[in-house]
Amino acid sequence: MSEFERSRRMPAPADQVFSRASDIGGLDLWMPRDLHVHAEEPPAVTVHEDATGQDERALLRAEREQLRMEWGTRDVDRYAGWLQVAGIDDDSSDVTVHLSFFDEGHTPPAETVERALDESLERLAEQVRQAA
Repeated sequence: MSEFERSRRMPAPADQVFSRASDIGGLDLWMPRDLHVHAEEPPAVTVHEDATGQDERALLRAEREQLRMEWGTRDVDRYAGWLQVAGIDDDSSDVTVHLSFFDEGHTPPAETVERALDESLERLAEQVRQAA
């Protein structure tokens, strides 16, 4: 199993950051650019990956009271992840994203995952700034 985690300070209160992060219609605005989430019957979603052209059946849950999102594959235990927002003060919060890949044969190179996490958190910060 391979695990990756990144955190970033966000320029907004935790509830605003979580609202932006968990908006299923806006996930494509901050997630890795080659992944596209299509909602089905919640919590079911389909994730399309441009690089492979494949669709993966997945689950996505957002727990507003906990400011936490969790996701993972539905049919096989290939990957799972979570996003947690923590309030710092009235004007800022921290977001942590954690990914676990259970099948080493389907684990992307570490540099690729780390870059995607950093870029995704940067895009989320930009979305939060635009919404303010």
